[in-house]
Amino acid sequence: MGPIQTLTRTLADPWEDDATPDDLVRVAKAAEAAGLDFIGVCDHVAIPDNEYAAGMRTTWYDPVATLAWLGAQTTSIHLLSVVWIAAYRHPLLTASSFGTLAHLTGDRIILGVGAGHVEAEFDALGVDYHRRGRLLDECMDAVRGAYADTYVSHDGEAYPYADVGVSPAPASRDLPIWVGGSGAAAWRRTGRRGDGYIPMGATRDQYPEIIATIRRAAEEAGRGGVGFDIGIMPGWAYIGEPPEDLPPAWLTGPPEKIAEELRADRAVGANAFHLKFRARTIEEYLDQLAAFGEQVRPLL
Repeated sequence: MGPIQTLTRTLADPWEDDATPDDLVRVAKAAEAAGLDFIGVCDHVAIPDNEYAAGMRTTWYDPVATLAWLGAQTTSIHLLSVVWIAAYRHPLLTASSFGTLAHLTGDRIILGVGAGHVEAEFDALGVDYHRRGRLLDECMDAVRGAYADTYVSHDGEAYPYADVGVSPAPASRDLPIWVGGSGAAAWRRTGRRGDGYIPMGATRDQYPEIIATIRRAAEEAGRGGVGFDIGIMPGWAYIGEPPEDLPPAWLTGPPEKIAEELRADRAVGANAFHLKFRARTIEEYLDQLAAFGEQVRPLL
């Protein structure tokens, strides 16, 4: 998940408060130069002023606009929504937006989706919070089918439509879809409908259960031969000895120690690392990205 695009304090360091769009591009280019596979942008539309959202701030960059901005100024790194709350939009809008992004960026888009968790945000948008899981499933099915032919139809409970076309589309006529979530419903959804799993705080010892659940759901859905991108979020990282005034980080130390921890994650079946780096300034953040590319990545 990239910095700057949300300022919620549990996800951001203080230097991000004054960062600019150009700084966001600097980060994306540095991640690309470091050989990272993807950068991620979060999704919230309207943060409520209530007790549940008290820890959330209101800055959440729109994923489509932000990924387009970054995609125009990079060449190879993949661009991930982490995660797009699909139920907030009609699936034809999602198919159009992300199909266009894929077309403009040379098929570098990964559509990460999730059910959402801020009930008052659903209320503000006129979407039934208690149906969010069913709406997400239908949105995934509809987006999957949107590029199948010039004109398509969808016989869904919430979003039925007939004989409409969505273009441009990904060159492959398919869009990789990763599913985010912290519990068994997200794991099953990954197996039934997804191409990958986006972790939301899952610990390493949960991965045997996560992977078994995904595989079992895939087999039940007739997708037993499908391979999955299984994500893990190792925790806040800092390569080297962390300074005393650095915000809390858990994955710290020399490059070999960092690599050893990531190899242990891979040993339990994870194959996509959602890394978050701590820093006190943007220069330090860019240095951390470069250090990962130069010192840690070759050890993996």
